Amino acid sequence: HVQLVESGGGSVQAGGSLGLSCAGSGYIGGFGCMAWFRQLPGKQREGVAAVYSGDSTLGTTYYADSVKGRFYIYQGDPKSTTYLQMNSLRPEDTGMYYCAAECSSNEYLAVRNYKYWGQGTQVTVS
Repeated sequence: HVQLVESGGGSVQAGGSLGLSCAGSGYIGGFGCMAWFRQLPGKQREGVAAVYSGDSTLGTTYYADSVKGRFYIYQGDPKSTTYLQMNSLRPEDTGMYYCAAECSSNEYLAVRNYKYWGQGTQVTVS
């Protein structure tokens, strides 16, 4: 039974920083790819950042244009955890943030590409 549990959400003022963590369990060998998605009020879930490591210990990262240069994704060792460092936060970053793992293609920021999902953690920027 695979589980992903997010933590670290909360409220912050514009320009501030937050770090999100995602801990996975129940999956032997770690995940080849992990990602963060978010669902902004009234909008569909969208990809924010992803990391693909496959069989390597080094990951290739992917970011949505809206967060490039502000958000950074890391995958832990073993590869069952991921972290999202969010800097220079804006009110438009407010939403529910979800961790996802185990992708089936190289569409690393596509919702349909991920098999496992966490329950989400709220981020509010005012």
